[in-house]
Amino acid sequence: MRTATINRKTKETDISLTLNIDGTGKSEINSGCGFLDHMLTLFAKHGRFDLTLTCKGDTEVDDHHTVEDIGISLGLAFKDALADKKGVTRYGYMILPMDEALILTAIDFSGRAYLGYDMDIPAEKVGTFDTELVEEFWYGFVRNAECTLHIKEIDGCNSHHIIEGAFKSAAHSIKDAVKIDPELENEVLSTKGVL
Repeated sequence: MRTATINRKTKETDISLTLNIDGTGKSEINSGCGFLDHMLTLFAKHGRFDLTLTCKGDTEVDDHHTVEDIGISLGLAFKDALADKKGVTRYGYMILPMDEALILTAIDFSGRAYLGYDMDIPAEKVGTFDTELVEEFWYGFVRNAECTLHIKEIDGCNSHHIIEGAFKSAAHSIKDAVKIDPELENEVLSTKGVL
């Protein structure tokens, strides 16, 4: 089984995260940020990842450190769980409709960190959540998972649906990219021989 446990403690956050890539979509999420809990719960469900997360963060300041550091921790977990990436398909993509929102995501577990983020989220907040933090989450993820991820909003006017569509679409794209391709056996899908 491809699993990882990340314990990350800073002066701003104390995070414990366990990931099973080959799970069934079970999750127990307590980030201290309700909207992020919802996004990570649906991320786990739609990616069929088992994810357990607790975070004690300085949310009395704001949610920035919590959201960014959870993105970092989740990225580290994927990097650890994938190890040498032998047999993985490497690439994944999806165009996902979420009511009036339409989101495209594409990912490459290339060993190179890049985020192409093209989202026009109309509201500054969803509930108490600062919507600008969505980008910070994904930056933390790609830098530490060492992957290339593009997230593009094709259409949408409801901020909640745009963000939810992005997390669902990313989960499906990641699921496709990390699945084992029987044709690859123990190969790494790269002419370099490593990713």
